[in-house]
Amino acid sequence: MKARIVIIVLVLSMTIFTLTCKKRTESDFDKEINNLLLSESPCWLKDGKIAFVGTDKEWNDDIYVMNEDGRKKIKITDDPGTYLYPCWSPDETKIAFARRDTPENFDIYVMNSDGSEIKRLTENKTHDSSPCWSPDGKTIAFESGKYLKSEIYIMNADGSEKKRLTNDSADNLSPCWSPDGKKIAFVSHRDWNYDIFVMNTDGSEMKRLTNNPAYDGYPRWSPDGEKIAFETLREKDYDICVMNSDGSGLRNLTNNPARDRGPCWSPDGKKIAFTSTIAGDYEIYIMNLDDRNK
Repeated sequence: MKARIVIIVLVLSMTIFTLTCKKRTESDFDKEINNLLLSESPCWLKDGKIAFVGTDKEWNDDIYVMNEDGRKKIKITDDPGTYLYPCWSPDETKIAFARRDTPENFDIYVMNSDGSEIKRLTENKTHDSSPCWSPDGKTIAFESGKYLKSEIYIMNADGSEKKRLTNDSADNLSPCWSPDGKKIAFVSHRDWNYDIFVMNTDGSEMKRLTNNPAYDGYPRWSPDGEKIAFETLREKDYDICVMNSDGSGLRNLTNNPARDRGPCWSPDGKKIAFTSTIAGDYEIYIMNLDDRNK
C-alpha cells in the first residue's frame, strides 16, 4: 500500500526576510518570504526542525531552517556559492554541508546550527560533497573525486586524518552511516548501473543491496536501522522507495508522475521528508508511513 503524502507543501516558494530594526508581525513575515524558486535537500532534526537548501529569485543558494510544518523559516547562510546536502550533527549543534565557491569544485564545510563560525574541512581540486556524520559525531563520511569517478572517504569532524574507504574503478557516492555506527550505505556505479551497497566503516565487506538496470541512489537509514529509503529511476520519473536494511522487501512509496528525490527520515521513523516536483518546481514535502510500509 502506498504511503500517504501530506497535502500541505512545506515550502511553496518561500524564504525568510532579512531582519531589520522594524518590529515584525506574523502577517509581515508571511508577506516577505515569497521569493524562493526551489527548495531541496531536507535534513530533519530531533526537535522537529528541518534544514534545507533554498534558491531565491536571483538564483542564489543558501541553507535555511524551518519547522516541520513549513513555518518559521530562518536563513542561516548568506555567502556566495552553491550549497548542497546540509547534515545535522548528532548533538544538533552543527551542520555539515557542501559548498561550491568556484566553478571547478565543491568542498565540505561545517558551521554552528545558527550559521555562525563556518569552517572549511576540505580544500581539494576535486569534488568533495555529501557529508554524513557518524552517530557519535566524531567522524564525517563524504564523497571525493571528479565527474563520474568519486570515492568514499571519512575524516575527523575537524577535517583531519582523511581516510579512503573505496578504491576501485567504480563511481562511489552518497555515504550514509547506519544508526549503530557499524555500517555505511553508499551508491556505486558497477556493471553499468548505480546501485545501493553497504560496507563496514573501514571499507571492508561490501555487500550489494539493489541490482537493477535503473539508477538507485541517495540511501538513508531509518532511525532504528531496520530500513533504508532511497531515490530511484526505475519508472519514468524519480520515486522514493524503502527496503529492509538487507535489501529485501522493497516498496515504492511515491509512484507518481513527479520527480521525487532526496528522502530524509523523521527522528521517530514515522515520516519521510523529500523533494518533489508535484507542484511544478522542486519543493519539500512530507509523507506519513502507515504500519504496512514501516
